[in-house]
Amino acid sequence: MNETRPSAQLYLVPTPIGNLEDITLRAIRILSEVDTILAEDTRQTGILLKHLEIHKPLQSYHIFNEHKVLASLMERFKKGEIMALVSDAGTPAISDPGFLLVREALQNQIEIECLPGPTAFVPALVKSGFPTDKFVFEGFLPHKKGKQTRLKFLAEETRTIILYESPHRIIKTLQGLAEFMGEDRLASVSRELTKLYEETQTNTLGELITYFQNQKIRGEFVIVIKGKEE
Repeated sequence: MNETRPSAQLYLVPTPIGNLEDITLRAIRILSEVDTILAEDTRQTGILLKHLEIHKPLQSYHIFNEHKVLASLMERFKKGEIMALVSDAGTPAISDPGFLLVREALQNQIEIECLPGPTAFVPALVKSGFPTDKFVFEGFLPHKKGKQTRLKFLAEETRTIILYESPHRIIKTLQGLAEFMGEDRLASVSRELTKLYEETQTNTLGELITYFQNQKIRGEFVIVIKGKEE
């Protein structure tokens, strides 16, 4: 089958957050048509491309090199190269590299398309049972400096709050939330979304701390917190 040339030059392509069946037909087509795929981790993306039987050049693009490679990428775009950006899982630029590349591409009049697709916070928010008409996405909290200031600020937020957290910090973050919001504040914690051992626990922050202290912690977490009562 002859390949067609995509209409844009930079494609932001969401990839599955766990279940490989969540890749879209359009994402598969675009990955098959571009000249180069920019990947947060080429090994991780290589596994996905092998599963999809796609053979395209891969180049590393991550938080440690994104500033260094921007100028050279812009030059390649100007010569007509077409690229796709993927993260290890989910939509690029959502708590993953991508923002700098998009901003630079726009400033250089590079045509961009962002495909719809998997993002971990959406299913976690929807299944929490908390209001979805207004919410605030905070991503990862600061690790040290500024964390308490941010928690104090979020304690007054009346909209539903969404956070990402890693397994080795989940309990400490829940404890911090309980300290500033109270142990009775309702929250929903999802982990391993779309995977075999997907789990969601919805309870007070105090009960969630107790629950996860007695569990083997693994997987990436999404924390959804009910906003402060107005």
